[in-house]
Amino acid sequence: MTTERNIRSEREGEVGVLVLARADRLNSLDPEMMAELCEAIDRMNADASVRAIVLAAEGKHFCAGADFTFLEKLAGGGGAEVRDQLYAHFQGAVRRLFRSPRPTVAAVDGAAVTVGSELALACDFRVVGPRARFQQSWIRLGLIPPLGGTWLLPRMIGVARANEMILRGRAVEAEEAVRIGLASELVAAESLRRRAIELARELAALPPRAYAQAKEAIQRGLESTLDREWSAGVITQAMLLGTEDFREGLAAVREKRQGRFTGR
Repeated sequence: MTTERNIRSEREGEVGVLVLARADRLNSLDPEMMAELCEAIDRMNADASVRAIVLAAEGKHFCAGADFTFLEKLAGGGGAEVRDQLYAHFQGAVRRLFRSPRPTVAAVDGAAVTVGSELALACDFRVVGPRARFQQSWIRLGLIPPLGGTWLLPRMIGVARANEMILRGRAVEAEEAVRIGLASELVAAESLRRRAIELARELAALPPRAYAQAKEAIQRGLESTLDREWSAGVITQAMLLGTEDFREGLAAVREKRQGRFTGR
């Protein structure tokens, strides 16, 4: 386990767990904490022994959003400061999660507000506890979601529901989040971390190169056209057909056993 000031990095076998550890401030985020999160994600993405990443939190809430002291400082700052703070660290962490070649799972209970919501949205899957609440309440501050929420939410839950969350600041509770596709599954609070790690292990057992390529193709496809994806898919598939993981996958199906994938 590596201990930082605001982020705790743990290992559960092949699963790396990143824990927002500022429970006394409801895990509200400032540039220092986001810089730590960026560094922790970079370490896990660079570690070949980490096959999946779970983003979790200490305390009653996943993340109450950006630290208000930090927001008040931004109110008097210029465009350069906003760019440096929001893009380098805040958007930097969201980008790292979204673009990570590893499977990523967010374990969310309690509030996931503004930045906290967008961190969870950047993960491949969201497992929620009964008190989970997603809220994009930027509009109430006179702001917009700057970390990808305006792009991700309409694609996840449709434009009408995204309008409710972004333009009205409407909160979505756990059961509704699962029903509309914002979350993957709802579990008991005491089982949340364990279930997120179980899902991460399930994903980690898949062929890592194929997972990374499939994830990239899905993301690219949201911005692309079907013709482009047909062309890109042929090239990617040709590469994957030459891997050891493909041969292992064939053997596992034939032998009716679980595959043992290495990423080669």
